Amino acid sequence: MPIRPVLVYDGDCAFCTTCVTFAERRLRPRCVTVPWQRADLPSLGVDQRRAEYEVLWVTPAGAVYGGAEAVAKLLLSAGGVWAVAGAVLRMPPVRWIARGVYRLVADNRQRMPGGTPACALPAAHRPVP
Repeated sequence: MPIRPVLVYDGDCAFCTTCVTFAERRLRPRCVTVPWQRADLPSLGVDQRRAEYEVLWVTPAGAVYGGAEAVAKLLLSAGGVWAVAGAVLRMPPVRWIARGVYRLVADNRQRMPGGTPACALPAAHRPVP
């Protein structure tokens, strides 16, 4: 297990990579970031299907948080005003709204600024029209 939390994201997605790069430069979270394509997923307790579906936050103890909850954990780890935002994201009803917004963005990330066709979710994870 890692000694610091690990943020696992889709390194093939330009939108995801841009978001993580922004977080690394501006928020400076206390974690290691790694694209799922280069991560040792089994040692993190994560399967590829889940890593393809959502961003993941893996704690040193092995707890795995996904989607909006992973974003909240990232913000909390950054400290300061970002931690306040992370705490708010974890509170109902904001938590419920954040889950929906995260899913909407993740399902349409190829349409987001910086997104490309490669950002589209794998067929098994795409929403049914």
